[in-house]
Amino acid sequence: MNPNVEQALMTTLRNWNAMAASQNDEQEAIADQFQSSFYLFIDAVREWVYGLDPRPQTIDELLDLDMTQEILDLLPAPLHLNFETEAELIIDNVLRIDDDKYD
Repeated sequence: MNPNVEQALMTTLRNWNAMAASQNDEQEAIADQFQSSFYLFIDAVREWVYGLDPRPQTIDELLDLDMTQEILDLLPAPLHLNFETEAELIIDNVLRIDDDKYD
């Protein structure tokens, strides 16, 4: 796996697990931390995809890549749809504005 993607993914997974185990008074801060790490992970995936030669042209081509399958194997099931949505934006060359990430 690409080292930058792997590092960002591991941080996201740690924050996901921390969010699941958090107590009421810490939940919002930990959720914010998770959300931030998820989008940093997506940024790392975007950089990796944009560096591929040839670059996948469809979401199916991207999802069929070994590394993408490895990512999906590691991501908790509730995050698969979020990841796939972001992957579609990557394929379509759409870059979210920071405010859009949090809506």
